[in-house]
Amino acid sequence: MIANVLSIAGSDPSGGAGIQADLKSISANGAFAMAALTALTAQNTQGVRDIHLVPPAFVRAQIDTVFDDIRVDAVKIGMIATADIAQAVADALASRTAPIILDPVMIAKGGAPLLQPDAIETLRRALLPMATVLTPNLPEAAHLLGVDIAQSRAEMEIQGQALRALGPRAVLMKGGHLTDADSPDCLVSETGAHWFEGPRTQTRNTHGTGCTLSSALAAQLARTGDIAQATAAAKTYVAEAIAQADQLDVGSGHGPTHHFANFTTAPKDPKS
Repeated sequence: MIANVLSIAGSDPSGGAGIQADLKSISANGAFAMAALTALTAQNTQGVRDIHLVPPAFVRAQIDTVFDDIRVDAVKIGMIATADIAQAVADALASRTAPIILDPVMIAKGGAPLLQPDAIETLRRALLPMATVLTPNLPEAAHLLGVDIAQSRAEMEIQGQALRALGPRAVLMKGGHLTDADSPDCLVSETGAHWFEGPRTQTRNTHGTGCTLSSALAAQLARTGDIAQATAAAKTYVAEAIAQADQLDVGSGHGPTHHFANFTTAPKDPKS
């Protein structure tokens, strides 16, 4: 049976991040993708121009409506924007049993804030304890903890343990912001720290990588039920999506990753 995965996040009309990236990533990882919108953004590869928030009660209605009719095998939470929306999401999921992947979206690639300051405490209090896996990048992890950004693998492990103490079953510390030649991620769980190695691809087309990874992880976890196995599969998928991103010609800023790199081939030369 194909797994059903619900993404709760904001939209990106340029298609590289947010709900649009989530739907592509979930589908590319073999699950059926569903969506509940928390915000509409006016953005492109150069940045965010405006944000229109969805009323919290309607966010809750979207989630409840899906659960009332459809088996949900995993949930991915992305942009929640405000404390009220965060609480509405938490209330809607409080009685549900599906695993939850929480991507604490705080700042867009271009620097625009996507999470209001008063929402951070609600995120910590209401959503972190519900998360099966929390997937922060290094600036997000530091912001949640109120500490400096990790600069080494040792600091990543320490901050991952500190975040796990706030309630998530596991924390995937994403190491893309390190200055190393590679791009390691660290999964901190009840069994300790496990590292997932990966190459660092030199490209400016990295818009939406956090959304893409967390959605892939949700789809893989729904399929396998194993956090470590799902993490490995999701990281492999995202690494390939980044490696093939320069095949795309989308915008003049930070372009998207190639979500369907494994499903497309270059057209044949008719002269060959």
